Amino acid sequence: MNRKLIIREIAIFGMLGTVMYASKMIMEMFPNIHLIGVFTVAFTVVYRKKALYPIYTYVILNGIFCGFATWWIPYLYVWTVLWGAVMLLPKRLPKKLQPFVYMAVCAAHGFLFGTLYAPAQAIIFGLSFKGMIAWIIAGLPWDCIHGVSNFLCGILILPIVSALRFAERNIR
Repeated sequence: MNRKLIIREIAIFGMLGTVMYASKMIMEMFPNIHLIGVFTVAFTVVYRKKALYPIYTYVILNGIFCGFATWWIPYLYVWTVLWGAVMLLPKRLPKKLQPFVYMAVCAAHGFLFGTLYAPAQAIIFGLSFKGMIAWIIAGLPWDCIHGVSNFLCGILILPIVSALRFAERNIR
């Protein structure tokens, strides 16, 4: 691979991960409403496997600035689940379906966030299976907010995809 291209990708993916983190910090006043799912879907649509670079840049920045505590451990896999779901979608979805499919996948991740998060928390805090289920149920109102907001914010996925593709065509 071209050395210049590697340096370019490091810079771009570092910036995209930083944009993810900055967007989360800006939206912190709104619990469970953020653009992380939107960015994860958009970056995966455009960059496929390489989308893991900005996603994990975001995860590492979270740990650095918010603390590598027990809440952070599920971040090592929870965003990868969304990335994997998008990777499983056909690359060439019909244009008319794209907004709805991407918004639905983003929303599903929000609705399931607590359920995805729970196994790590159960292991870390020694919860029984019943305790883990109780933890999931207690978080359902927050997961509902997360899922609905991911769906509504998902309207931004295709504009971000378009902007990234435009930039990719015009940077080279």
